[in-house]
Amino acid sequence: MNILVINCGSSSLKYQLIDSNSEEVLAKGLCERIGAAGSVLTHKTNDGRKEVVEEPMPNHTVAVKLVISALTDEEYGCIKSLDEIGAVGHRIVHGGENFSESVIITEDTIKAIEECSDLAPLHNPANLIGVNSCKEIMGDIPMVAVFDTAFHQTMPEKAYMYGLPYEYYEKYKIRRYGFHGTSHQFVAEHAAEILGKDIKDLKMIVCHLGNGASVTAVQGGQSIDTSMGLTPLEGLLMGTRSGDIDPAVVEFICKKENLTVEEALNVLNKKSGMLGLTGLSSDARDVEAAVKEGDERAILTVQSYAYRVAKYIGAYTAAMNGVDAICFTAGLGENHALLRQRVASYLGFLGAELDDEKNNVAGEDAVVSTDTSKVALLVVPTNEELAIARETKRLVEK
Repeated sequence: MNILVINCGSSSLKYQLIDSNSEEVLAKGLCERIGAAGSVLTHKTNDGRKEVVEEPMPNHTVAVKLVISALTDEEYGCIKSLDEIGAVGHRIVHGGENFSESVIITEDTIKAIEECSDLAPLHNPANLIGVNSCKEIMGDIPMVAVFDTAFHQTMPEKAYMYGLPYEYYEKYKIRRYGFHGTSHQFVAEHAAEILGKDIKDLKMIVCHLGNGASVTAVQGGQSIDTSMGLTPLEGLLMGTRSGDIDPAVVEFICKKENLTVEEALNVLNKKSGMLGLTGLSSDARDVEAAVKEGDERAILTVQSYAYRVAKYIGAYTAAMNGVDAICFTAGLGENHALLRQRVASYLGFLGAELDDEKNNVAGEDAVVSTDTSKVALLVVPTNEELAIARETKRLVEK
């Protein structure tokens, strides 16, 4: 069965068509600037062919039509008709407390996702636009919602509750939810396979380190704590996000800079992190280039980044009373050997030893710890689209 995986943003639509039996990516692409001038679709097939379509996309329904046209195109397509798509898997950012696992999309599902929109006002409405657009174009093809937050619904109350008046949780469901759950689950399960062990017997820490970044404690295959919170702003220092700060900083910035709360949060979300500290870029490649040139703020930034990651690893080791494996994934985690080295330099207290030669890898499965290391250190490339396709196949074939 071919499964179309959709990740819909407010002005973009990413997609992959995956053969769920072979798990081969048949085609993938990106629609950009939906609803704005200069809309463009970039479509790539697994044999290296590429098509760029510059055509107006006033809305996501038009974008979905263009995606179907690209997939069925005689020259650049990989299927003959819409009938060859057996199901659609949608990435949904926030499932709140309503969803602890992926579900077949029904009208009730859509209503429940809408109810979570105040928890993810930039993401859930956009995700639902993708769902509704696919329904309009693709009719009765079964669709599945896969939630970023679902994997973390196994966290105990002591981990997800904030020290706020309890009534805020009762009225508004203010608590830690966590994100990147699809990635954390995929990486943890694959790491267990690499190690040849039953995931139920392992205590693992997964470090999803990209422009957005989070760390999760995975015990017995379940998330027991994670660094992102009510929103993706909490936790690690990221590309443009501040991560953990004293909440009073918001009021302080508002008064000093004459900003509204919304404007101050925009600073924390989009102008902070590596971008804010360096004053140069949110791209780690640019930051590392500046480090090599001796830029003091760039040096401070990479030191701060690694330090934050190491602190969470230490905290989650305590939370699980031990750790068997630490996994590095996502753009930086998979491809940045120097970052892994910086983080590992803090882990001697665990008996974790990085093998510099083994660590010289990028974008591939690898155990990068020494043979005598007491904790396994792994590089495990994430594949959220494949994880969504697997969940979709599981539910549709039930």
